[in-house]
Amino acid sequence: MVETTFRRVRSGFVTERQVEFDARVAADERVEPRDWMPDAYRATLIRQIAQHAHSEIIGMQPEGNWISRAPSLRRKAILIAKVQDEAGHGLYLYAAAETLGADRDDLQDLLLSGRQKYSSIFNYPTLTWADIGAIGWLVDGAAITNQVPLCRCSYGPYGRAMVRICKEESFHQRQGFEILHTLGHGTPAQHAMAQDAVDRWWWPSLMMFGPPDADSAHTEQSMAWRIKRFGNDDLRQRFVDMTVPQAEVLGLTLPDNGIAWNADTGHYDFTEPDYSELIAVIKGNGPCNRERIAQRRTAHEDGAWVREAARAYADKRRTVEAVA
Repeated sequence: MVETTFRRVRSGFVTERQVEFDARVAADERVEPRDWMPDAYRATLIRQIAQHAHSEIIGMQPEGNWISRAPSLRRKAILIAKVQDEAGHGLYLYAAAETLGADRDDLQDLLLSGRQKYSSIFNYPTLTWADIGAIGWLVDGAAITNQVPLCRCSYGPYGRAMVRICKEESFHQRQGFEILHTLGHGTPAQHAMAQDAVDRWWWPSLMMFGPPDADSAHTEQSMAWRIKRFGNDDLRQRFVDMTVPQAEVLGLTLPDNGIAWNADTGHYDFTEPDYSELIAVIKGNGPCNRERIAQRRTAHEDGAWVREAARAYADKRRTVEAVA
């Protein structure tokens, strides 16, 4: 946790710029790229935005694998649109990181070398078509819960990017819900497939919010800077409260006997996930960690000619504009 401005003023460490920055953040004003900002604030934003961008790009893989196997032309078209959306989200976010001075090639190197992470949820396999529904309903539902508050992030480009991303994620969540609703009210075999997918994706979805606040290394500082607005525990509770009634509509059950309405708190009680599994997946030991990075590395290398062509075109335009 960074020291308070008052304490640092007394110690003589705080600058006039720091005082102005703290006042702006406290007043809920947006910080823009050309504004002065503390180095730690900039570094925290680059790390968070880059990891968010990596997650969108890696997240294309589990669903992309099912485009050719979706059960109808309509399902294929919708899934293609969704995967394209995820690519667009990644591009928005890399662009937002660049406004902070980050280099996109450097961020790619950090991802491919394993020095920068992406969301643990994308290291789980998609075994059946129902998994595509579970990803939309649970994974995108958890993402929305996490990301809607980011629309009010203190850093302007990130907050504005999140507005469009959240609208598209809302479509993704409804797409997943509709798939599971169809399967959940279909044949016994379809219902069983949907239930199996929900059973496998429930706990990883709860882990998407990160470790409990008491064990989170970044939450307190990010909230002080108004990058995050709510802690991991609050967001996880919101997700559970939103999801339990929806499961009843789907005709499916959530794999937690501890779920029960608590009239005293006004929330659903639930069982905390096994966070040791979260740590193991983050460290690279999930079911698909190596597969995801290997596939991403291959795509990056195969796309080298596109980047070279784009650079050549940009150089040509600069030359033409200089002559003109």
